[in-house]
Amino acid sequence: MVNIEELNQKITAESALLTNIREEIKKVIVGQEDMVEKLLIALISGGHVLLEGVPGLAKTLTIKSLASIIGGQFKRIQFTPDLLPADIIGTLIYNQKSTEFFTKKGPIFANIVLADEINRSPAKVQSALLEAMQEKQVTIGDESYPLPSPFFVLATQNPIEQEGTYPLPEAQIDRFMLKVKVSYPTKKEERDILDMHEKSTTGLNSVFSLEDIHRLQNITKEVYIDEKLKNYIIEIISATRNPELYGLSKLKALLVYGASPRATIYLMQAAKAYALLQQRGYVIPDDIKYMAKDILRHRIILSYEAEAEQITVEQIIDDIIGQIEVP
Repeated sequence: MVNIEELNQKITAESALLTNIREEIKKVIVGQEDMVEKLLIALISGGHVLLEGVPGLAKTLTIKSLASIIGGQFKRIQFTPDLLPADIIGTLIYNQKSTEFFTKKGPIFANIVLADEINRSPAKVQSALLEAMQEKQVTIGDESYPLPSPFFVLATQNPIEQEGTYPLPEAQIDRFMLKVKVSYPTKKEERDILDMHEKSTTGLNSVFSLEDIHRLQNITKEVYIDEKLKNYIIEIISATRNPELYGLSKLKALLVYGASPRATIYLMQAAKAYALLQQRGYVIPDDIKYMAKDILRHRIILSYEAEAEQITVEQIIDDIIGQIEVP
């Protein structure tokens, strides 16, 4: 039996660390609380994040700020059309003096890797991240090298500029735990941004360590989720594949592929992490609903008919969530 009260006390004590991160980020980032929250959720559940938004919304700055607050190794990779896989993972270099090859490790060997404008490079370069994201290791020559722990890939992409961009392969985009859409700031937030730029910038303090991340990841796994809620997650994912079985026959023609089993796992992990952020030791249905769009929006493939009718994946997720009976 899970002692919920004891777990709640432990989570309340640890949540102060996450509050400290938010307060530090506010020194340089105005608004974008949803983006910051989703990054923290990925951090404590060990997932990767794809941030999608137009330029100038502080995506890169937020990731760099988060990395400096944590204090781990941080590397930024600017994806360009001429980038090569070896530029990311590393390569073997021949030493003429010793007449031997030695391994030159790439920027992927870091705790937090920022893949900036990831859709600027062709598929073979994007796929260089596949093994790293899933297996937490890379292969250079005949040798496999483990990556630092923890390891996170935080990628950004611009959704509006299509010239010179390459859509991410489905196999890779499925490796991202969350796809977060970053929106414009409110008028008040934009005024605060102006005021902030008139002042001298404040340095960020490292208030979080890699050991803290490992500890919070272990606590997140302990968050209790009832069997009925596990079944609720399975029903949601199943409805993306066979909507007609759930009274959603109208969606059948709009969907080509539903979500993979990885979505089932990630939705449970994300719901647990969100519960922890809310200082709860147990998952409630609203946690699952709250995380559903970020988990599913990049895993559901729409048909040409849906695109012609300008139906978004978010609308389909809303229909599914509204139809599935809450336990």
